[in-house]
Order: sequence, then C-alpha cells, then structure tokens
Amino acid sequence: MTASTERRRRPAGRSTTTPALVGRDDAFSKVTGALAAGSALVVVEGEAGIGKTRLLREVLAALDGSPSPANRVLLATCPPVPEPAPLGAVVAGIRRLAPNPDTHGMSALGGALRPLFPEWSQDLPPAPEPLDDPSAVRHVLFRALSELVDRLGVTILVLEDVHWADTATLEWLLTLCADEPAGVRDLSIVVSFRPWDVPAGSLLPRLTARTPAGMSRLRIALQPLGIEQIRQLVASMYATDQVSEQFAEFLYGATDGIPLVVEEYLLLLEDRDDITREDGHWTRRLLTELEVPASVRESVLERVHRLDRDTQRLLEAASILMDPADEPLLATVADLDEPAARSGVARALASGLLRERSTGRFTFRHVLDAQAISGAMPVSERRRMHERAARALRRKDHPPVARLAHHFREAGDDDQWCGYAEASAELALESGDDRTAVETLLQVMNAAEHPIGRRVRLARQLGQAAFFGAAALGDLAEHVVDVLRRVLESGEIARSDRGELRLLLGRMLWAVGERSASFEQWEAAVPDLGHRPDLAIRAMANMVLPLIPDWPVSRHRHWLDRAGELLDQVATKDRRAFLDMRMTALLLLGEEAGWEALRHLPDSAPTRAGEREIGSTRVNAVWAMLAWGRFDGAREQLAVCRRHLEAADSSRLTYLALAVQARIDWYVGNWSGLDARVAELAGREDSDAESRLHARQVRGLLQLAAGGRSAARRELHEVAAEQTRLGVMEPEAVAVPAALARLHLADGDPAEALSITGPVVHLIAHKGVWLWITDIAPVHVDALLGMAAGNDADDFVATFAHEVADRNFPAPAAALVTCQGLVARAADDPRRAAGLFADAARLWAALPRPYDELLSRERQGRALLAAGESAGALELLADTQQRLHDLGARWDADRVAHVVREHGGEVARTWRGGRRGYGDRLSPRELDVVGLVVRGMTNRQAAETLFLSPRTVEGHVKSAMRKLGVTSRTALALAAVEAGLHRADGEDSVGAG
Repeated sequence: MTASTERRRRPAGRSTTTPALVGRDDAFSKVTGALAAGSALVVVEGEAGIGKTRLLREVLAALDGSPSPANRVLLATCPPVPEPAPLGAVVAGIRRLAPNPDTHGMSALGGALRPLFPEWSQDLPPAPEPLDDPSAVRHVLFRALSELVDRLGVTILVLEDVHWADTATLEWLLTLCADEPAGVRDLSIVVSFRPWDVPAGSLLPRLTARTPAGMSRLRIALQPLGIEQIRQLVASMYATDQVSEQFAEFLYGATDGIPLVVEEYLLLLEDRDDITREDGHWTRRLLTELEVPASVRESVLERVHRLDRDTQRLLEAASILMDPADEPLLATVADLDEPAARSGVARALASGLLRERSTGRFTFRHVLDAQAISGAMPVSERRRMHERAARALRRKDHPPVARLAHHFREAGDDDQWCGYAEASAELALESGDDRTAVETLLQVMNAAEHPIGRRVRLARQLGQAAFFGAAALGDLAEHVVDVLRRVLESGEIARSDRGELRLLLGRMLWAVGERSASFEQWEAAVPDLGHRPDLAIRAMANMVLPLIPDWPVSRHRHWLDRAGELLDQVATKDRRAFLDMRMTALLLLGEEAGWEALRHLPDSAPTRAGEREIGSTRVNAVWAMLAWGRFDGAREQLAVCRRHLEAADSSRLTYLALAVQARIDWYVGNWSGLDARVAELAGREDSDAESRLHARQVRGLLQLAAGGRSAARRELHEVAAEQTRLGVMEPEAVAVPAALARLHLADGDPAEALSITGPVVHLIAHKGVWLWITDIAPVHVDALLGMAAGNDADDFVATFAHEVADRNFPAPAAALVTCQGLVARAADDPRRAAGLFADAARLWAALPRPYDELLSRERQGRALLAAGESAGALELLADTQQRLHDLGARWDADRVAHVVREHGGEVARTWRGGRRGYGDRLSPRELDVVGLVVRGMTNRQAAETLFLSPRTVEGHVKSAMRKLGVTSRTALALAAVEAGLHRADGEDSVGAG
C-alpha cells in the first residue's frame, strides 16, 4: 500500500443511492402485471434477506409512477413477537394510511371496530350488541374491517412477514379471499413470508395454496443471486463498473447469494478496511475468514432458540462438522442417543436450517447458519465437540486427514494437529491443490516452535509447494518469505539444508519481486550446494539473467560458464532447466544464439510441472522478443504458450501471460479496453507482484497518452519507486522513467527530465545491454538538447549507433534513427531531420509500434514546417492528429491539433454525426475547462494546457456558467465543486476541440 493510497470509508466511498434491484426482473414484471390487472392474490416467498420487501417496494413505486396511478396501498408488516395482538399489524397499517379517516356513513357493523380503534370512538357507530358465539363476533369484526378498508379506497393490501401473523389476521385474509368477498371491491392482496418459519398448525398454507374466487393468483419464490448478479449489485452500491468476477465469486461463497447478506458483508469489509479505494479503483485485501454479520447471526440464533435443546445440540454438532454427516456421526459429536438424534434431525430439517445433501447425509442450508451457531457456542463445549469429531473420524477406514487436522487444532491438541496437517498438505500437493498446501503448512509453521529437524522439513515442503505449485499465491507469498527467513536465521541448520533453503528463499523473493535480494540468496547458496549439483546448477541458472541493476554482464556470464561446467553431472530435467534460462539470458543480452535455443524448446511435456516450465520459459522469451521489437514472433510464441498454460492449469503463469499480452497490446496499438484489463490485473490480490507491477506500468502509460497527466504522474512515480525498491532492471521497466521524463519535458523542465533519463542510460551503458535503450533514448536526446547539451547528444547518438551496428535489433534501430533526426533538427537541418523522422516512422510501423510511428510523423511534420514546406506538413500533421485520436492518444492528438491550427490548418472534428448536444449538462470539453478554472487558471493558462485558443476557452467558460446558472468565474468554481463536476485528482484530461 503506497503513501498516496486513497482510503475512503462510508459514506464517502459508497454510493448514497439505494443499490439496484438485481436479479429480479422476471419477478418484478410478473408482480407488477398481476397488480396492474386488478383483483389478484400475490404470494411472495423466500428466506430472510432474499429481497421480498425490496421487490414489493419497487413494484409499488412503479405502480405509483404509472401513467394512471389509481391505487391506494395499505401496507402492514407482522412483528416477530411471541404473542402478537389480534389484527395488530393491519390496525397499525390503517393508522399510518389514514390517521383521521372519515367514518361517517359506515354501517352499524363499524361499531365493532371500537376496540381496535378506541381513538375513533366518537366517529364510529355505537358498539353492537354482545354476541355469545365467538365465531359470530369474529365474523362481525371481519366484515367491519373489510368495510373500513373499502371506504378508505384501498386497492392493494400488502401484508409482509405473514409467517408471524396472528390467527385473526390470517382468518380475515381467508375471509377476503372467500367465495363471497366481504364487501371490498377490486382489492388485490399481496403477502410475503419465509417458508421455513411458518409454525405448525398455521392457517397460512390454506391462504397460499388456493386460488380465490374472482381473483387471479400468482406465487413467486425468490432465489439467491448468482455470481454475475452479485457483481452487478456491488457495482451499483459503489457506482463503478470495476468489480471483478473474482470478488463476486468471493462474496457468493461467503453469502450464498442472499442480497441482504451481500450488503452486510460489504459494510463489514469497509468497517475493517478490507476493501479500499486505490487510485480510483476499488480493491480488497486477501481475506481468509470473516465473522458473520450481526444481523445474520441474530436472525439465525433466534430460529435456533425456538427449538428444543436436543435439536440445538444436533445443530451445534453439524456446525462443528461442517461437511455432510450421517445420523450416527452427528449423534456421536452431539453426545445424543439414537432416538434423540433421529428426532433432532427431523426437527432440524423441518426448521429449514438443515438439509439432506445426499441420502442419509445432512448439512446446513447456508454456511452462514453454521458459522453463526458454532460462533455462539461456549468455547469449552466447542472444543469438546471438536475432540469427539476427531476421535470419531479417526476410526473410519479412510480417515480424512484434512478434517482431522482441523478438528484436532480446534480441540487444542497441537501434536495431533501438526501430524495430520503435514499429511493434509502432502495430500493437497499430490492432488494439485498447491494453495491449500501452502496455507496449511504456514499454519503449522506459525503455530508452535518445532524441533529443528521438523522445522527444516516443513520449510522445505513449504518453499517447494509455494514456488513450484500452479496457484497464484498473492499475499501468501510474502508470508512464505518470512517463514523461510526465520528458519534460516535460527543458526542451527546443517550446511546442506541451509543451501537448499537459500535456493528456495531466493525463488520466493523473485516471486514477490525482490530481484536483488533473490540474487544475493542464490549466490550465497552455491557454496553450500557442492554436494548437490542438481540444486547448484539451478541456483547458477537463475543468476545468468541480467535483471538486476548493479551486476555487470560479466558477472552474469561468470555464472553462465560455471553452470555449464555442471551439465554432465545433472539429470536431464535439470539440464533442461539451465538451457531454458540460458536461452532467456542470451535473448536479453541481445545474442543471436538465443533464437537458435528458442527453436529447440520442447513442444510438450508429459507432466503438468513440465508444461509449467515450458510455459514459463516461453513467457520469458516473449518479454525478451518485445525488447528486440519482434512483435509478430512474440504473438506467435504467446499463442503457443497459452496451450502450455492450459495443459499446466497454472493461474500464476496465466497472470504473467496476461501481463505480457497487455504490454504487447500497448506497443501494437490494441488499446480498446486495455485500461480495464490492466486495472483488473493490477487489482487482483491473488496475482503475483510481477504481474501487478507490469499491469500498473501499462496503466500509467495509457493514462499519460489519454491526457490524464496528473493520474499518470502519480501512477508512474509510484511504479518507479516500487521498481527501485524491488531492484527491478528489465527492458520493459525502462518505459516508466521515459514517460516521466516526457512529462517534465512537456512542463518545460528539461533538467528534471535529464535527471531521470541520465541514470537509466548510464546503467544500460554500464551493463552493456543496449538492446534495452529503445524507449528512453529519444527522450534522453530531447532532454540533452533542451539543456543545450548538443555535444553530449551527439556523443550519445554516436555511441548508440556504434553499439548496435551490425546487430539485427529492429526496435533499437527505429529509436536510433529517431535520435538522429532529433540531432539533425537541433543542428538547423530540418529537411534532413524530416527525412530521418520519415525513415523512423517507417521502421516503427514495420514492427509495428503505431504510437511511436505517429510521434515520429509528428516530428516529421514539425521539421517540414521549419523547412518551409507548410502544405505537405499540415496535411501530414492533420492525418497524424486524427490517427492519434483514433488510437486513444488524446494528449498527443491535442498537441498536434494545436500546431495545425496555429499554422492555419483545419483539424477534422472527432464527432461526425452532427453537433452533439448535451442539453443542460456540461460537455466533456466544458468539464475540462471547468476543472482548470477550479484550479485557479486563467483563460490563457487553460488554453495553453488544453492546446486551444483563449477565445475558445472563453466560450466554454461562458457556456458552463450559463448551464450552472452563475455569473462569475468564482461562482462557477464553487458550483462545480458543490456539484462534483471537477476532476478530484486535478487531472489534466485534454482532448481535441
């Protein structure tokens, strides 16, 4: 988490609007249609929190807003009290609807309402004569109540939570639905209830199971939301489309798709700061265990407390076991005899808390119910049940080691837990569940101070599971690093074990992005691995990659030679691993021999681990190919790589492949939707640090090209700081300082730009990897020339040309010609410069790298203008401007448009369907201008920032003032801030006017 992370807590982060009604379109349509037709009985059923109330509120709101809203709604909710007052919910609803009703003219039956509405006694008819027959009394009362409802003009009676309704209320509803309606004309009745909470003997089934005379009948059973529907719900709550499917899956698993529980969980996550807003994107931390939301816990426990103690104990046992269990196991854990267990299962099933998953095996309907029940148990009783569960499961023919580990741990038996946990981790590894193995081993390692032998053995298992597994570990990788470091620091380890653990620690440090630290561990491991050439060659092979700043190429080549000396002493798989690393190293060093090695890569492997190794090697090769500028080959290799990833089933390598695909798309101009894809990858907490960093690099580059200078500056600075902290030195990382230097040049600060490019260029030259110079070379020359250091620029370009002479480096070749054009332009030779820029543009286009091609064409056009060839220059620049805009490079398109207009040329409008109207809303350009006004800029300053004329800016200011109803710039700024119309991050988002 960086220092500039923007943390927002409710209500600042959350939308203040009600979440959207999601997943209920069909139910909404049917209920609305039934009520619109008149005289209907609508029954809506579903468990607590499923959204019955929300659905009915939305339906009623829609009917109220219809073209002819002639409905009057009587809304009542039955309270969850043990002995509700007869007709109490209906009476309360009538009081809300009509506090002072006109009861004059009611029939004599109205006097029966005096006990229900004593405050209306003066306006009601006299009380009727007392009747001896209770049923006759009820009949008179029901008729009087129906008459009152009719006089009030009620057309829709909504009674919610009728599972809690008193008998009198249900009898009255049955009377309303009888064959001879009791005097209420054109009345629709809507009831909602929870099926599992309907008490035995209730009259409710009589109401819901029959079709009333003269009324239509509709029954709706609401179901939990699916993953996509949960994603939509979260998106509506936070007013963003950037909700990952992974987050939705997490919520689905935690909430079983119950909408209210989803909302409660999100509030809980916010309160714990487990979801935050970072740089405009909602993200969450990696979560392991969440408490049950209070509202859910209270609802579940209220249902449990209505049951007898034996059934409660059986439910407690089921919550301890979690997995489906048969009656004998439940009886053992609950410490119940067979008859008590049998009747307890029957009552638990009737309550709706338990369900039969398969024949004779029972479990909870919702995992939250189990968590609520087990969490409410006294700790001592919970431990005893876990102990009974462990002993019972251990007696099985095939003991479930993972469940045994869990139960022994909860029972407090650490020795038994550690043994079964280690066995569980081994089983998880054998079955390919690497993440579970890592989590289990971390728990064991952190739970107790083990003897040194066990500690080393567990650390070795942990390191191997974490690095060689297919799962993307996210934050878990950092924990693995911490554990391995602690074991190594204990000082009691044999030399041979220390070497192997250093090798594993180096691999994990690499996985979390700490490159320099990983090389230190590998180098330190080699002396301890003299007896293990198979491990020594692996450590050496890692160090041949020229990816850390402070090692010269000679040091990498030293380990390349040392590893080669061990080839005859190792098995085929270890030899293959070294040759793969050698291939990547040669490609990164710019050696043609790397291509020959690439051609000899195996096409397939017999195991998943082998497929992962091939896939990883091909991903590395693709990154190297981008530095060369061989994009066609890179795309072909990535397509082959995907086949290996599918065979390997590796989420970790999948993320790396997504990262390199994003960089390819950036270079070749496939920018449509790229910002969303890299934002998704950057926000995935289970992905590796390297993939997230690559995604953020591309996001910063896109932000800059699109004109979001402030956002880009922030993103790129943070990425550059992270690259420095991690010791990252790789070809693709060079684009970040290059982009930051471009920003400083645009601000008119070549000195600051040179302070960024200079060290990077020096490092590349010192390391001797001129293949990596492509992205930063033109910016470095621009910075030197901006500082009037023409001789230094000449020297750099000459050295650059010498180092890549006779080398088949397509991308550096294009960058070199670009640099030569810059030097020619500075030497007052615009025609030669224009020719060189044209050559550079063709070289960039051949790669293809269209963005760099267009930047070269911009330089060509400017050089032609300087040479006095205005007509050809303006035609070239206008075409370049349009292509930049189409690409999505709004910042550059606006800059070129300004040059064209400045020289009397025309720029095509980007909107070709006639002038777009925005009514009283501010247009995108007006929003840009208003944002700069809020920041205190004058019209002239805003015009310079947006590459517009001051007159155009003045027109936008006047238009914005008119739309916002203000008459001064100060009032405009205040109105924009109050309405939230300015860009909160001060982003200079500029576009073609």
